[in-house]
Amino acid sequence: MARVLAACDDYLLAATGSAALPADVQSLYYSLPDGADFEQKQLLVVCDGATVVGVVDAVTAHPDRLGCSVGLFLLDPEARRGGLGTRAARQLLREAAARGMRYVTATCPQSWAPGLAFLVRMGFEMSAPAQDAGPTVGNRLRFPAENGLCTAVRKLDAAPPGDGPSDDGPPDRGAP
Repeated sequence: MARVLAACDDYLLAATGSAALPADVQSLYYSLPDGADFEQKQLLVVCDGATVVGVVDAVTAHPDRLGCSVGLFLLDPEARRGGLGTRAARQLLREAAARGMRYVTATCPQSWAPGLAFLVRMGFEMSAPAQDAGPTVGNRLRFPAENGLCTAVRKLDAAPPGDGPSDDGPPDRGAP
């Protein structure tokens, strides 16, 4: 996971204004949004064969019992644009629906065009950045550049776009 975070400096610089730090993986384990418990935390990896190429940070049953919040969905730049991110996101959406969740929320910096485009392709509805509420994100201090996060919501009562039996859909050009 640390290698993936370090490889994703393009995203981390856009999102936080800071490159990956050695303690970022540990921070992922402990960072929770207000009102969430550690039992709700899901840290997942995306693999290409035996190689970890992606990291997903999700909190189930948040912000309420019918939702799932995704705080981070990153792919190593070498693994992007081949459809792996799209397939992983579809699987995560199916799994969330199978567990009784009715929607997924995600955030993306307004300056991260590849991530915004990916969320739209995956059927998320985007909202403009709201006023950032305070000095913290989860249980850590907010980086000075960590403002202007767009919120995306995807209802789970329908299959993800392009989710037919033999359709891998278009490659995820620019997926985060």
